[in-house]
Amino acid sequence: MKIFQFNGNKVRKKLMAPDISLTLDPSDGSVLSDDLDESGEIDLDGLDTPSENSNEFEWEDDLPKPKTTEIIRKGSITEYTAAEEKEDGRRWRMFRIGEQDHRVDMKAIEPYKKVISHGGYYGDGLNAIVVFAVCFMPESGQPNYRYLMDNLFKYVIGTLELLVAENYMIVYLNGATTRRKMPSLGWLRKCYQQIDRRLRKNLKSLIIVHPSWFIRTLLAVTRPFISSKFSQKIRYVFNLAELAELVPMEYVGIPECIKQYEEEKLKKKQKRVDQELNGKQDEPKSEQ
Repeated sequence: MKIFQFNGNKVRKKLMAPDISLTLDPSDGSVLSDDLDESGEIDLDGLDTPSENSNEFEWEDDLPKPKTTEIIRKGSITEYTAAEEKEDGRRWRMFRIGEQDHRVDMKAIEPYKKVISHGGYYGDGLNAIVVFAVCFMPESGQPNYRYLMDNLFKYVIGTLELLVAENYMIVYLNGATTRRKMPSLGWLRKCYQQIDRRLRKNLKSLIIVHPSWFIRTLLAVTRPFISSKFSQKIRYVFNLAELAELVPMEYVGIPECIKQYEEEKLKKKQKRVDQELNGKQDEPKSEQ
């Protein structure tokens, strides 16, 4: 392209393009030469070009074309609403056990949080009463049992750290508990091992209420493997009346299932006593 001066203005002059043949055989003519006019100039205004809003050149395939609003980019993250973010924040809670922080799934253990509670204080000072109700433990047949027990373990130990300031005792409510809800020996041993030295030292008494044959056998078997000092802290209590003689019951929350369990147990005991008395009364008559 050459530039000439015309009346002081620069003018561009279009040059003629030579005929170009794209074939190896000269007799076939040029492919492009049929699209050019005789002058050899390309008329850009005469070419059909799609407008900006034209759909003339869209593909006519059978594939569904998603709307722009329905397209989700790969790897995108769904944004939380304020309510969802607040709810997720309530689900997780941090507990400090020893020197480490542990995150607990509070939503998963929500039905089992009553397993540990504060029962007030005894004696002088801040001597805490910690109530452990086994009847609120999850059943071992649940599919997520290990996950529940792992989070429940951290919740129990973390809560114990928060409740205890000085000396304390544990009231272990064993009644109204099926074997499926009984924690394993490994779980109980893990709890004891994770309790730091301060809590082990400050534990003054472990009172087991309504001890079953199973729990007594379990403790008898493990006695050689635990310290003599800890063994001396264990005490069995067979009814709530005996417990009331040892512990102030004003703030000790006894579950309804424990109360019903004791009522049924007392009824059975009274029935046996009545049968024995009636049997003794019938013996003199039979001798006569």
